Amino acid sequence: MKKVYVINFGSQYVQLIARRVRELDFYSEIVPPSVKAKDLKEVGALILSGGPASVYERGAPLIDREILSLNLPVLGICYGLQVITHLMGGKVLPSKKQEYGRTNLKLLKEDPLFEGIPKEFEVWMSHSDRVEELPVGFEVLGSSENSPYAIIKKGKIYGLQFHPEVSHTQYGKEILKNFLKRVANLKENWSMEDFIRRKVEEIKEEVGSSKVISAVSGGVDSTVASLLVSKAVGENLICVFINHGLLRKGEEEEVLKNLRSIGLNPILRREERRFLERLRGITDPEEKRKIIGKTFIEVLEEVAKEFKAKYLLQGTLYPDVVESAGILGSAKIKTHHNVGGLPERMNLKLLEPLRELFKDEVRELGKKLGISEEILNRHPFPGPGLAIRIIGEVDEESLKILREADYIFLEELKRSGLYKKVWQAFAVLLPIKSVGVMGDGRTYERVVALRAVESKDGMTADWARLPHSFLDKVMRRIINEVKGVNRVVYDISSKPPSTIEWE
Repeated sequence: MKKVYVINFGSQYVQLIARRVRELDFYSEIVPPSVKAKDLKEVGALILSGGPASVYERGAPLIDREILSLNLPVLGICYGLQVITHLMGGKVLPSKKQEYGRTNLKLLKEDPLFEGIPKEFEVWMSHSDRVEELPVGFEVLGSSENSPYAIIKKGKIYGLQFHPEVSHTQYGKEILKNFLKRVANLKENWSMEDFIRRKVEEIKEEVGSSKVISAVSGGVDSTVASLLVSKAVGENLICVFINHGLLRKGEEEEVLKNLRSIGLNPILRREERRFLERLRGITDPEEKRKIIGKTFIEVLEEVAKEFKAKYLLQGTLYPDVVESAGILGSAKIKTHHNVGGLPERMNLKLLEPLRELFKDEVRELGKKLGISEEILNRHPFPGPGLAIRIIGEVDEESLKILREADYIFLEELKRSGLYKKVWQAFAVLLPIKSVGVMGDGRTYERVVALRAVESKDGMTADWARLPHSFLDKVMRRIINEVKGVNRVVYDISSKPPSTIEWE
């Protein structure tokens, strides 16, 4: 299968490029600039992302120069264009006039890359450097007011100063499609049906007759992963639901009911005391995640020993891998429970069939497997549970307060028809107290923050513009019904710069 590699130079849009390629039915992967020419044997096309660096600065990320002599179709976007220019002998310099936002672009020559696209259209620019001198053999295909070399070409190597992957660029998707089909001559090779067939065969070949332990949480990722693997190994899949004492109100009952409805019959392990004892006195979020991950594995290895299982199934997704720096060149944002939170030495082999998928692709996969909308539309819930939504030490009192506040928030979202309109919503218990007045007396009690975001794949997110009347109702219920809370705030941060979860 020919892949499309997206080389990541640190662009905020790199995930979007990979997604756009998959939306066009071509398989894509994100790789670091350190990838070597010898690693590109199965690659049908390369896309070089944008990035915040300048190619003339010391230490600026570049690629192996040999890659550009492989006769591979290459599309450089923004910084990617500048990398091509720099490595092939052209000049890139700071622009006298920066170019950000919408810009008119004019095509100067006909080319397969712009088949079916008008001679003039609007594009999205985001750069402070520009090409000042073309490398030998390159020609200009398009320009803008501030970028005389906005589109350049030599053979199958193209450079674009603008961003075709963003929705603000007119015909951006068509440009990417033309590059993959008309320039690279690739055939569509990415569909969910193909993915299912390929993964089932891969799992059968790897696992054989061995048994697989699956830590099911009731969330979309672990549920879909378990049902997919069950198609490959049948009864050799042992599902385990661990109550670690950090669940939401009513979570255990709801999860067991949902999983049984689709033929997954998990073993229930109650381990509340073990987890809470190990979290006593711990306030650092990374340490909390690692303790929970280590304890999870401990419990699962006990179950695995009981059933003589050799594999551990996890619902790891592509954003988890990227944020935990599982992709070389990516910055570590936080340790994910199912990626970086695992101990270095483990007696079980990892099975992660979803690690190349984004969240919405996992939901699509779930539909193909026959999982109900009710289960697939559940908001994401992190493996460490409420431990990372209690800022500071986790104790019984804090868990009780947060459970009730979170339950009220989600209950009102469902009642009002807003639950399905947001990607994720939850309450956070802050490590501070504030002065309040309740009745005729002064109070000094806890603060709850509400968080609701809109997103497509979890890589980026914007805060949900929930109606003021709705927030007012939730605030009143929490303060009136949850003992120990006298103030409610609403988080209006986007991702980036914030993450979706607080810890």
